[in-house]
Amino acid sequence: MTFGASPSPDSKDVEFDSNSSLWQLCIQQLANELPEQQFNTWIKPLKADVALNGSKIIIWVANRFKLDWIRAQYFQKLSTMLEQLNGQPIKLELSLSVKEIQHHHFTAPAKTEFEIPLESRGIPDDTPVNGHKSRLNTALTFENLVEGTANRMARAAAMHVATIPGQLYNPLFIYGGVGLGKTHLIHAVGNKLLADQPDAKVLYIHAEQFVSDVVKAYQRKTFAEFKHHYHSLDLLLIDDVQFFANKDRTQEEFFNAFEALLAKKSHIVMTSDTYPKGLNDIHERLVSRFDSGLTVAIEPPELEMRVAILISKARNEGTEMPEEVAFFVAKNVRSNVRELEGALRKILAYSRFNQKEINIQLARDALRDLLSIQNRQISVENIQKTVADYYKIKVADMYSKKRPASIAKPRQIAMYLAKELTQKSLPEIGELFGGRDHTTVLHAVRKIGSERQQLNDLNQQLHVLEQTLKG
Repeated sequence: MTFGASPSPDSKDVEFDSNSSLWQLCIQQLANELPEQQFNTWIKPLKADVALNGSKIIIWVANRFKLDWIRAQYFQKLSTMLEQLNGQPIKLELSLSVKEIQHHHFTAPAKTEFEIPLESRGIPDDTPVNGHKSRLNTALTFENLVEGTANRMARAAAMHVATIPGQLYNPLFIYGGVGLGKTHLIHAVGNKLLADQPDAKVLYIHAEQFVSDVVKAYQRKTFAEFKHHYHSLDLLLIDDVQFFANKDRTQEEFFNAFEALLAKKSHIVMTSDTYPKGLNDIHERLVSRFDSGLTVAIEPPELEMRVAILISKARNEGTEMPEEVAFFVAKNVRSNVRELEGALRKILAYSRFNQKEINIQLARDALRDLLSIQNRQISVENIQKTVADYYKIKVADMYSKKRPASIAKPRQIAMYLAKELTQKSLPEIGELFGGRDHTTVLHAVRKIGSERQQLNDLNQQLHVLEQTLKG
């Protein structure tokens, strides 16, 4: 790969096109495959020069930080996709822009978190140190958030915070898996507060943006401005705090900001993929602060909620989705809202392209690849969600240390099914069930296997679960 400001020497005799349809097709395909915020941050800003003979593509990246991250996370995907679209091998190069070569000065700080690329999930690197902007997505509100049992408690707590900030539930800690609506919910809090109090200082950021801001303050020696920016907020909304793991200086600065905001009765709302005490490599004093307010979970949406989400989002796109089609899709796309949205986009595009009305057969055709993959692959995560839904417990109970029979038995059943239906080893399964020892999994597999032979009810339940998982 090239890291200069111009094409490599062997590119001199090659003519390039900066408006290539090949690159545009690649961008469009990635827009459909990647989460919107991730695409907008990392892929959309990229520029490319494509050789007229299709032999080479040079992708221009704004700075070394982004170049390292593109290289680590997206280079192989870009290379494979471009070759598939082009129908022949392509030499792909990443290169820094001329502006970056001229103006970039880098001094590597000593802390570990400053030496490795930072992951981001869709937050552009443009938070000002002086001045203020909320960074809220105004389209994400309480009004267009579909409510169900999976998110009812979290929504109620978030609404309370938005209406009476600085009082109860401070901090509010919302946790759950990917694509369940955590980000939508905290944006809704900020938008509601600003609608009621336009002068309030509200900031939404992803945890990795906070890390990036700490890095910049460290490099530029501007910690006074950094602290003023964060400590003066009325409401801080921060996504995915699990990304603070192993970043000591960042955790220290967030702890200071946390204490300063609580002292002035400002509100803090956080999201994570797990509950506070389940966070790894986060300082205990920070975990205790996370756990000091209200902690609520968002579960995967139940069937009725998935149906409502599909109908609502289709209507927002100007299309009425028949209820039977929504049920068909909801039954086959179970994991999260993001996947539901992706399935809906495919159906709408297929309907418009073929100029056909939406029905179950059209949905089946549009989602053929997705349904085929789903029927071939059964993941431990899907087993956990299916078993939890069947026995009406929380998915989080699969990882917890709780031992009442109403939780322990479904957990053992999920371990048994994971061993029967996947290629995972006992230690791997144990790790996916909250870091349990492989002997615990072995005990569960043997126990459920033995009881299945003796108890007709249990055998019938397992049969239903297996058929559900196999599609």
